[in-house]
Amino acid sequence: MNLHALLKQRQSAGKPIRVGLIGAGKFGSMYLSQAKHTPGIHLVAVADLSPERAKAALVNVGWDAATLRASSFKDAHASGHTHVTSDAFAMIAAPELDVIIDATGSPAHGIAHVLACCESKKHIVMVNVEADALAGPLLARRAREAGIVYSLAYGDQPALVCEMVDWCRAAGFEVVAAGKGTKYLPMYHESTPATVWPHYGIAPEDAAKGGMNPQMFNSFLDGTKSAIEMASIANACGLAPPRGLLFPPCGVDDLAHILRPRDVGGLLDRHGMVEVISSVERDGRPVFRDLRWGVYVVFRAGSDAGREYVRRCFKEYGLVTDKTGEYTAMYKPYHLIGLELGISVASAGLRNEPTGAPLAWWQDGALDWRADVVATAKRALKAGEALDGEGGFTVYGKILPADESVATGALPLGLAHGCTLKRNIAAHETVRWEDVQFAAQNDVQQRAITFRREMEALARNG
Repeated sequence: MNLHALLKQRQSAGKPIRVGLIGAGKFGSMYLSQAKHTPGIHLVAVADLSPERAKAALVNVGWDAATLRASSFKDAHASGHTHVTSDAFAMIAAPELDVIIDATGSPAHGIAHVLACCESKKHIVMVNVEADALAGPLLARRAREAGIVYSLAYGDQPALVCEMVDWCRAAGFEVVAAGKGTKYLPMYHESTPATVWPHYGIAPEDAAKGGMNPQMFNSFLDGTKSAIEMASIANACGLAPPRGLLFPPCGVDDLAHILRPRDVGGLLDRHGMVEVISSVERDGRPVFRDLRWGVYVVFRAGSDAGREYVRRCFKEYGLVTDKTGEYTAMYKPYHLIGLELGISVASAGLRNEPTGAPLAWWQDGALDWRADVVATAKRALKAGEALDGEGGFTVYGKILPADESVATGALPLGLAHGCTLKRNIAAHETVRWEDVQFAAQNDVQQRAITFRREMEALARNG
């Protein structure tokens, strides 16, 4: 609360938060559409592989082309305009910025961007949840050591779940489960960019005309994005991951009944887990009052002498509970993605606080790495085949407890691109580090591999 008032104060004082955006794709464009209406914000720079594409994106969401011609970061700072560049690292290093947004979706580049922000003392907002799932706990530790904010992106589901979990705990409730909704059927794990559009009810030619990326959309369908987001939430909230998401069909009125432990009649292994619910039954029928676009938290009254009073309050105020009256839920039916991202920018720039971050950002000591996402074969794969990463033809992401992932040598999904199999892999089998040969890597890719290996070594050594 009060972020708008604080932003207006910064605007009046002539000291806006100076922002740089990396990646002017869909998420970035959504943020840009709102940033121009937000007081106390100066978009100093945008970095994109195609500056002309970035300028077109800015104009498309309402920016005046005349304000996008600043010749340098210094010129943009002095004029109040925006510098568009292809050099993200130069933007991070520029002294004229306070907060960097990584909206690239590249795990390797995300790691590099965070480490550069650590060196340049810039807060970073990670739309790039792929990088967070790959190495978030160690990135958060590096950010803490550097004295900068490392933040998940508000508007994306992980940060919204973090907010709900924090609300729940700050109010004195025990978190039983937290997560999001999606459309899921078991066969989706085998979906590829060539088969994705019928599952969305979109004609391939219409998708092509709309410039829709089939591999990106497939990552939402085949379970990979759900695994990535739940790993991010688990690591930020100290929740436990399952050994592969269950995706139970569940409407909002059944959250408290289904998402509780098995020993009290639910589906979970224990209290305090992440899970994704499906908006369709296994036979394809729609779930009644589904949560396809939203997020939820299930909590309970507690186990002390006062729980009967709390249960009575649940009933008095109309909360939907399980049959015991102890378990209930809150949910948010929608998320606005990049349109809400300004909350993270304001929180980092004004309060030096993230809107969700791995536990390592908040505390000293052990790494506290809860969940990982591992590469899993979509079909029987042959030695010599090249893996094509998130949303592709070869592998999908499966969530596992991090200690199990490290102990078994599982290959993280975020690095399952640009490498070749050394042996045959059965359908739905986990790919391991020892199963792949990496091609020649550029500096950014090699640094990502090294950084991930460092995090695994820290986990093994406690």
